Formats: sequence, C-alpha cells, structure tokens
Amino acid sequence: MIRVLLADDERLIRQAIAMLLGLEADIEVVAQVGRGDLVAQAVREHEPDVLVLDVEMPGMDGLSVAESMPGRAMLILTSFGRPGYLRRALAAGVRGFVPKDASAEELARAIRKVHAGGRYLDPEMAAAAMTAGENPLTERERDALALAAKGASVARIAAELHLTEGTVRNYLSSAIGKLGGGNRITAIRAAQDMGWI
Repeated sequence: MIRVLLADDERLIRQAIAMLLGLEADIEVVAQVGRGDLVAQAVREHEPDVLVLDVEMPGMDGLSVAESMPGRAMLILTSFGRPGYLRRALAAGVRGFVPKDASAEELARAIRKVHAGGRYLDPEMAAAAMTAGENPLTERERDALALAAKGASVARIAAELHLTEGTVRNYLSSAIGKLGGGNRITAIRAAQDMGWI
C-alpha cells in the first residue's frame, strides 16, 4: 500500500482527490493538510511514502515545502504550469509534476512511478520548461521583486532583506532590465508568468 499525504489549500479539491485515490487498491491517503506549514508535522505523524503538494498554499508554498524536505518522494499537483515552477521543483528533488486537469488515473500512475523511484513529468509542462530558458534573475533580484509583488515599498524591502534602499533600487532596476519590462509591474508580471517569483 502506498501511503500518501495530500497538501492543498482548496478543501473541496483536496477531498475529491482523496476520494478518487481511495478507489485505487494500492493507494491510501493517510493525511490531508490545507497549509504548507502543516506538512512537516503531518509527515512526522503519518509517515507517508509520497507527498502530493499544491504549489500555492498559505503558510508555505509547495515548492518551499519540497525544498525543506530533501530525500522524500514528492509530486507537485498544480494548476500553474509555469516553467520556473517545474525547474525549481526538480532542483528541490521533486520527482513528479502533474497538472490539476489530469485524470485521476494519471495522478495514480504518477504516484506509483514516484513511489517506485521514477519520475513523472507532464509532457506539455516539460516542453514549456525546456523552451522557456533559464531564469535570468539573481536570488536577490528575485527576493526584491517578490516582495515588490506583495506591495512592499523600497524601504520595506530594504529592511526585510537587510539592504540599503539604493541597493534595492539597483536590484529592482536590474530585474526590470533583464525581463524587458519598462516598469516594476511589467517585470513582476513577467516573472510571475514564468514562475520565477
């Protein structure tokens, strides 16, 4: 029996997936959580074989959860097929990446493959990631742009990243230039569309 933990903030989606997986003879959903910051505790309590994580969750996003749990069999189930998400997931050791519009049978196949030590990548998502190119932003540029996307002022970004305001402006300006945007909003949209922030 493959023991699965489901982490998705949308309760109806999470419960429907759990019900569908419950129809599989070799898969058992042993835990469900609606926040990323609850995954570690649920893993300790239930000892799942495979973690199925949504990307966008409160508390901690699924990619950050994956980065915090190296060596675990993990699969990302997402409605956001952004190339940057796939690359980041693979770098964190995630072995499966499945769109939420996949069939229950496809998700079950992916869980089995990941549990067996293999990889399962949606072909369309993999192709998009390959053609998108590498993320041109440095870690600091990503951090500054991500905070700007949340509405933080330059002063707030500087305080949070322990930088001077001038340095933050330089990072934002550099990110805007690299993403071909004429302003912060355009750069933020471009980075979000690619899954880089």
